[in-house]
Amino acid sequence: MYQFSYADVQTDSVTDAKDRERQLLTRSIEMLAAAAAVGHTSMEAVEALHFTNRVWTTFVDDLGSSDNVLPKELRANLISIGLWLLREAEDIRQGRTDNFEGLIEVSQIIRDGIQ
Repeated sequence: MYQFSYADVQTDSVTDAKDRERQLLTRSIEMLAAAAAVGHTSMEAVEALHFTNRVWTTFVDDLGSSDNVLPKELRANLISIGLWLLREAEDIRQGRTDNFEGLIEVSQIIRDGIQ
């Protein structure tokens, strides 16, 4: 019978969490791209913006937690990016812009940076 060491389990948990974060961002990017193709007033846009909002609200909440082990400066930078993404999504939702590209590009950069 194989017994896991605490370090093995902890490493797997971090790896799994990062994989889930990448998957969420990938799904958000795919939804935003589909919404951009059909327009900011479409049902696809409503769903993409809602999903993106939920993802980034959760990320920002986690980054602001004292339990988060990322370096403080990195957490602050990611919170700033997350707040920007949330504002941009709200601008699209309110019809002040119809440009999804910034949301998509920044989300891709963040996703690709998760290691």
